[in-house]
Order: sequence, then C-alpha cells, then structure tokens
Amino acid sequence: MDNDDIDSTHEDDAAPGREAIDGALARLYPGVDPQHLATMLPWSLGGRDPLDGISAYPRTEPVPHWHMVGYGLTELYTKESDDPEESGWGFELTFRPVRDPDEEAPPMWAAALMQNLARYVFTSGNRFEPGHRMNANGPIATDRQDSVVRALGFTEDPELGTIDTPHGRVVFLQVVGLAEDEYEAAGQWSTTGVLDLLEPTAPLHVTDVDRASRMADPAFAAAVREGVERDGSTTGALYVGALSWELDDTGALVRVGALQAPAVAQTLRGRLPFGHGLLLEAEGSSVGFVPGEEYAVRDEGEGALTVVVPAAALDELTAALGPRRGLTSFTQMRGLRLEVTPTVMLDEYGKETGEVVG
Repeated sequence: MDNDDIDSTHEDDAAPGREAIDGALARLYPGVDPQHLATMLPWSLGGRDPLDGISAYPRTEPVPHWHMVGYGLTELYTKESDDPEESGWGFELTFRPVRDPDEEAPPMWAAALMQNLARYVFTSGNRFEPGHRMNANGPIATDRQDSVVRALGFTEDPELGTIDTPHGRVVFLQVVGLAEDEYEAAGQWSTTGVLDLLEPTAPLHVTDVDRASRMADPAFAAAVREGVERDGSTTGALYVGALSWELDDTGALVRVGALQAPAVAQTLRGRLPFGHGLLLEAEGSSVGFVPGEEYAVRDEGEGALTVVVPAAALDELTAALGPRRGLTSFTQMRGLRLEVTPTVMLDEYGKETGEVVG
C-alpha cells in the first residue's frame, strides 16, 4: 500500500460485517478515533491491495505500539459464501508494531505487510490460522535491511479474540514478527509455544523489528529444546509454493522447491519420530509423509500421494531436503526419488525479482 493508494479519512459505507468489526473496536477503544488507511482502488475493481482498509490505534500500554486492524478478508457488505458459520475467509489480520511515543502515523511497511499477506490469501487460496508460521524471505520491515525479524507467526489477537457477525464468525488473527532461528524453532516444536516464550518480553505480542533473536538467550533456547523433546512438532501441514509428484514403472518422484525444503526437513524431524505425519500442500497437489515400518507409496487420488517413511530412512530423507537443487535416490526407500528444484523469488506483487534459491 503506497501513499498514493491510501486515504486517511473514514469510510462511510454502512455494512453489517464492517459494523461488527467497528463495534468490537469501539468496545476496546471507546471514544478513540483511529487513523484509517483506506484503499483507493478496491481489489474487486483491479486494485493491487485486497484489504479495503486498515485502522490503526496508537497505544502507550503495556509498551508503545500501533494496534493495526485490517478490513477485507471477511464479508463486510453482503453474504456471498455458502458457509453460514464463517464470514469470508473467517479472519481479519491484526498487527502490533512498536511505536515511537512521538510517532503520529503508523509505519507504511506494516500496512504493506498486511496487504501482502492478504494478497497471498486471495491469490493462493491458502488461509492462515492460529499456530501457523511463514518465512518472509527477507526483513518484514523493508526499511530495516539489517533486521533479524524475517518470519511471521500467527495467533489470536489477545484483546479482540473472536466475534460473531451477521455473516458468520470472525477471528482477529494477529501477525507476530519472528527472527529466522525462532521461526526454525517453531517448526521443530510449536509456533504457539515459541510465541508464549516470547510474550514476557513482547507483551500482547508486540513486534519490534530492531530486537535481537531470543534464541541467543540460553534459558530461552533451553525451553525450546525441552518443548521439542517433550512434544515434537505440532505442525501437521505445510503450504509449499513448489510441489509435484508422479508415479512411473520405477517408483515415485517427488519435487519440492529449494526455498522451502529446509523447513520441510526440520518439521519432518519433529513429526515422524513422534508418530505423527506431515502433509505438504500446494495448488492441485499434496504429499503426505507418514511413519511406518516399511516403505510404501500410495496414490490417494485427486492429486494426493502418501509416502510411508521407516524410521531408518528419516535421516537420509531430511539430508536430501537442503536449499540446493539436486536429485536423490534412497537406499532405505528404493524406488523413491526426491528432486529439489530451484525457486524463483517473487516480489510482493508476484513479479520475478531475478533472485533464484537453489
């Protein structure tokens, strides 16, 4: 969302879904008039920003921050979906970036981040839920290139929670900035667990893009290790941008993009030894890795493949899932081939940047 694309005035359109969100905010901020960043050209008319607007409330407690709330992932005006229980995608994004006490306007990078996440939902068809995480593949604040906060976790907004509207349920889903190694820890263990450990130094899950990683704190890192050893990974599914598979006379070939291959490896190590499977999903294709005594592959139909991974094959499988292109055959799973393919990086508008991973 650029300066040319926003209007700092309030929108006057009456709509049941919008009014329900406004009501929740009025209860939390009675008598407070927020700054509202309204999209000038709606997505439905060919604009590039899916959210109709973002309201930003200046806060001083418990730490100075902006409480930013999006409008547009739910049914603001009329009921269009067939699901009476949920409004639209079922959630609206919120975000709490740190605020300088003298700051009079919310940071534009934060508004752009929220629009980019909404754009991902609209274009991919993948929704976010509490406990999800995402690698941003760069600083989430585009004007802080040295920031270690380069990933995101998602949790229910601790103050707004979930509301019922005339068009169905709406979860206020808060975006939280994570350092890269915190993101990796969340994959090995639990996004919710990592966010809970961060909360004492980041009340209300406020994001400070200038902070250091908490994984450098021995006590924090030890608590993560204890969680991994106790629980394994709670991530049951990963959305990956590049995923395909095929069966032939020699066995199965699975292709995964280099950008997300390491995250797949980390999550497999936190799932299979604990008796849990991991589902990889992409548009039109999915691959499920499940633990079992003997290797097997099953075509489940409708683009779904299941791979049964014996315990002895796990190390070999995860070693093949590195951020580099290549084709691997396995001694413990004869007939399975895994190809890591190069990932072409895209900018926030879906255009190729020229950078290739792998």
